Amino acid sequence: MSVPNSMRVGPFCASVLAKKKYLILYVFLIWITLLPSILEIWWYWQMLWHEIRPLHFYVFLPLFLFVIYVSTVFVAIFFTKILLVIIGVFHKPREGVFLRDISDKDYRYWSLRNTLKKWPTWLAHKFPFPFLDNVCFKVLGVKTKFSNSLFEGWVDTEFIEFGKNVVVGQGAIVQSSVIIGNFLIIRKTVIEENVRIGAHVIVMPGTHIGKNCILNTWSSTMVGQELEEGWIYNGGPAKKFKKNRFFEEIPIEKLTETIGDMDGLLKKYDEQRVARGATKKRLLHRKDKEEHTNEEKE
Repeated sequence: MSVPNSMRVGPFCASVLAKKKYLILYVFLIWITLLPSILEIWWYWQMLWHEIRPLHFYVFLPLFLFVIYVSTVFVAIFFTKILLVIIGVFHKPREGVFLRDISDKDYRYWSLRNTLKKWPTWLAHKFPFPFLDNVCFKVLGVKTKFSNSLFEGWVDTEFIEFGKNVVVGQGAIVQSSVIIGNFLIIRKTVIEENVRIGAHVIVMPGTHIGKNCILNTWSSTMVGQELEEGWIYNGGPAKKFKKNRFFEEIPIEKLTETIGDMDGLLKKYDEQRVARGATKKRLLHRKDKEEHTNEEKE
């Protein structure tokens, strides 16, 4: 059953399972991640539970559950990273076009990496604060900054590089890998600083978005497309719409000097708005009068 984009946000791991035996590693990862949490709960019970006076146990329990969740996420990220390093010894991730077939080594290991990343990315994204998402991105191989907001869209977890101050809109998809027909395409996606990606945008693998760009809602890029710095792009495939003036290098103080009195400017704007409304009313009245005259002549 399909799930709306608005309901599936955060890090994105492909659900392709090349071999069922990969689930053994996945179950092992979940088990070894939850084991320290069980030991923490046992320790907490031993330290604070008192049958006659259980107040301390219940008072500190919410805080302790919060700590357990955070520690579980970090443990999941830690062990996932270890497994990924071990896998990388046998076969390093690389860019290219590969066959979507279990006989292809790159396809198999791409599927295995995504399978292992599902658990820590799911845990990190269920946390109510976004910093765990960023930590998860960084450890799993995405170059990003803590100033970025990437959690409302699907963002792939490898071969992606973000500059600072990047915002990904809700339901947007930022990919470094895609399956087209019988081929798996893996290419590095680069998004430079001050980029705004609108809701439900699709950024295909290999896309390079220059700094200070805006990619409008429902737009899409092609594999390997270059988006020039400082432009607003629209459509699918994305094309230049107009220059982006939202990130001017001139300080805002310099711009306001040419405006002068802000209160006077707002007053002038209101006067023009009222004047436009009056003009519109006159035009409508004239049109009604002409229609009434034509009806009388007929």
